[in-house]
Amino acid sequence: VQLQASGGGLVQPGGSLRLSCAASGFTLAYYAIGWLRQAPGKEREGVSCISISDGSTYYADSVKGRFTITKDNAKNTMYLQMNSLKPEDTAVYYCAADSWCGDFSGGYWGKGTLVTVSS
Repeated sequence: VQLQASGGGLVQPGGSLRLSCAASGFTLAYYAIGWLRQAPGKEREGVSCISISDGSTYYADSVKGRFTITKDNAKNTMYLQMNSLKPEDTAVYYCAADSWCGDFSGGYWGKGTLVTVSS
């Protein structure tokens, strides 16, 4: 069972990045999936989630209108499209899967990919 995140990097403020997270050993379609992040010196926070019950999407207030979470069941992959990036979006981003949209503490986690927003 594995989640492999990719797509992080250095981007200027106002730029865009798309993170990907490929699952292996289990089927993403049967799980709530989400992205979390941890900035230097700060606690980890939830960024976005897709509920398994009805497919509803949730976003942290800080990213609403800028980030979009999607998944491709055929590819067993989830994505996070990040637009209008700000320096405060700099963090290690983690993908996760669990039975519900919570803190994902009981679910599967990827290793994280670093996003740095800086000029």
